[in-house]
Amino acid sequence: MMSETRSTIDSIFDVCQHQHRRIVLALLAAEGRSMTLNDLTKSVLEYNHQASPATVSEDVLSEIRLSLHHVHLPKLASEGYITYDPDRQFVEPTEQFEQVQPTVSTILDVDPTLETPVELKC
Repeated sequence: MMSETRSTIDSIFDVCQHQHRRIVLALLAAEGRSMTLNDLTKSVLEYNHQASPATVSEDVLSEIRLSLHHVHLPKLASEGYITYDPDRQFVEPTEQFEQVQPTVSTILDVDPTLETPVELKC
């Protein structure tokens, strides 16, 4: 039982190491619903660059979208916190995420780069 708990905590800390994943988790926690890759890309842009999609180059948006698509969303999915359908570009929180959400929320609360509460601005 103890190693199972330690494994879960290690997994949470691992996925929360990168700001893109923290933003995705914060949005999923705040919204409590499925989201598109496009929604998440715009939100990461707004939190990381304090900019709207209209004010940055398409290259910046593409870089964020590709990093989410190829790195961060697959990582969250492999840990069981989301399901990600790359064909439909659809992200959905899992029951496992709901179970660890209080721990994740505690970590997110101490991240000075995230406003509380995180709101989707699309």
